[in-house]
Amino acid sequence: MTGALVTIEEAIARLKAGKMIALLDDEHRENEGDLVIAADYATPEAINFMARFGRGLICLSMAEQLIDKLNLPMMTSNNKSPFGTAFTVSIEAASGVSTGISAKDRAHTIAVAIHPDTKAQDVITPGHIFPLKACTNGVLERTGQTEGSVDLMKLAGLTPAAVICEI
Repeated sequence: MTGALVTIEEAIARLKAGKMIALLDDEHRENEGDLVIAADYATPEAINFMARFGRGLICLSMAEQLIDKLNLPMMTSNNKSPFGTAFTVSIEAASGVSTGISAKDRAHTIAVAIHPDTKAQDVITPGHIFPLKACTNGVLERTGQTEGSVDLMKLAGLTPAAVICEI
């Protein structure tokens, strides 16, 4: 990853190639950035990089239909977050993990959560992955990192889910 700003097209190409990008928001919003990788490419190495260098909460931004497929309730029914961040309950893969916290376990949970054949019973709550529900109309509805990352995955033709970590 270089320090230069890139175009949307370049960011999409990087995401399609399995690379991580930094997604920045406006200085008049949160004025922060997130490390972003397509959930399709969320390897233990990528998760470890986010944990080690991003040092923020590692979240799984997901399109609404993926959240609904997993039957995930929202973390709160009365969201008072100033930016309306839409956390669901945290998740873990129902099988194939040990404690759930390792980079390997988190990557496995992400892979299970986004797999086309996954059913609600394939994940359990609580866990070590924090899903975020993107608004249906993406950044046209809410200008958040959740929506920005999912919109980029849609534009890239990938699963509409991204692993993000605030930096």
